[in-house]
Amino acid sequence: MEGKQESLVKQRKLSARERIDLLADAGSFWELGAAAHSPVPGMEERTPADGLIGGMIRVEGREAVVQAMDVRVLSGTEGEVHLRKSEFFYSYAKKRKLPLFNLCEGGGLRMPDGMGSDGISDKLFPHCMLDHGRETPVLTAILGECYGGPTWMAVTSDFVTQVKGTGMAVAGPRMLEMASGERLTADDLGGTGVHAVHTGHIDHIAETEEDAIEMLRTFFRYLPSNAEDTPPVVHSGDGDRRIDVMDIVPANLRRPYDVREVIETLFDLQTFMEYRSFYGKALITGFARLDGQVTGIVANQPMQMAGAPGPEECDKAVDFICLCDSYHIPLVFLHDTPGFRISSQAEKRKMASKIMNWNTALAKSTVPKYSVVLRKSIGAAYGNMCGPGMGADVVAAWPEAEINFTGPEVGVNVVYGKHIQQAEDPKQERAKYLEQWNFDSSPMKAAGKFLIEDIIEPEATRSFLLRFLRSATASGPVKSDRRLADWPMSQ
Repeated sequence: MEGKQESLVKQRKLSARERIDLLADAGSFWELGAAAHSPVPGMEERTPADGLIGGMIRVEGREAVVQAMDVRVLSGTEGEVHLRKSEFFYSYAKKRKLPLFNLCEGGGLRMPDGMGSDGISDKLFPHCMLDHGRETPVLTAILGECYGGPTWMAVTSDFVTQVKGTGMAVAGPRMLEMASGERLTADDLGGTGVHAVHTGHIDHIAETEEDAIEMLRTFFRYLPSNAEDTPPVVHSGDGDRRIDVMDIVPANLRRPYDVREVIETLFDLQTFMEYRSFYGKALITGFARLDGQVTGIVANQPMQMAGAPGPEECDKAVDFICLCDSYHIPLVFLHDTPGFRISSQAEKRKMASKIMNWNTALAKSTVPKYSVVLRKSIGAAYGNMCGPGMGADVVAAWPEAEINFTGPEVGVNVVYGKHIQQAEDPKQERAKYLEQWNFDSSPMKAAGKFLIEDIIEPEATRSFLLRFLRSATASGPVKSDRRLADWPMSQ
């Protein structure tokens, strides 16, 4: 009996106010709209706060706005007053340049309130929610089943965490079955598995509500309070340490390694936080600190598809570049890729347009960008990883790196394949062409023509990044032109 009670305690869902208390600094919540209720006669007592708890809080010592749906009030559905309150919270956050936190669990628009042409015209999309423009950070947690309004909140947010076992979709399973006859559970329709693999609509998967809310606080530490501010600097005292990252990166180009280990080594210790780790796994994106300053990282992951980006990686890169450029966060690109993923499936998923979206976002971004070729950077991926001509402040390469239109094995097969087959000693002939191709791929040629700015030893990579980041902030904090602030929040 005791074990069963323990299990029930673990499964207990938090109330809206308990969720706010977990997020907010102790004693900082000031509620607004507590006396609100549904305007429908006879519903006053049944709709306290009309199912939306919100107001002012402090998070990590910084002022912010919060709203939390109360699922105990008509399943957290959005009535007339509920929506009016939500629009106020969005508007106030935007007007006073404050971050906004959404703690979501609700069934979308309340049926009676939204019926008729006047109902849907008045209540479908709060205008300020869609006019976000990345002016202040909006961070959202999906803490239960969320349909309609909470979903719009999530896909227009800067950061979204979703708890396992919850669902997020345009409409719920019941409406889906009525409309199309399709029968799905909330998890099959819009669970973390769907968004992690297919949509990329979420950035983090949480095991529990507590985990999700803590992740909101963690992510917020890397962001400014608004677009006019810059992210907080937190010095760690790591300094200019020199580290032999070649202990991590194999000399053999075919051998994989986990680029996360390189990131952990190059940046301030224990400051790396990965962004959307489960989506587009051949590309790692995330934040870390360098000399205490928040830095965005885009790195090829040789452990997945040899580091070759596909459609998901392209979408992930665009979203992350837009986020960093909108909030004045410098970017570091770590190359180790054989080029973009080529397949009929990738073509069907609009690979060409996704590559150009990434290219365009990169070209428009105005934060400082630093690019280092670790082992190889091949084909168009060289440009999209912020190679020469793509706005990098500085491009450098390790001495043994390869830079080329295609890898030596593929290139030699395509260009010299017939000649090699007809040679007296095909193996020796192939080796001769491979040697020539490898010479042509050396970064020395690009450096000799000043097409890249430096060739650096692997152990000097951290010092290289530190020096140039310090040069970018020598006259004051980094500020971008925010040309990507209005780029759509979801691809």
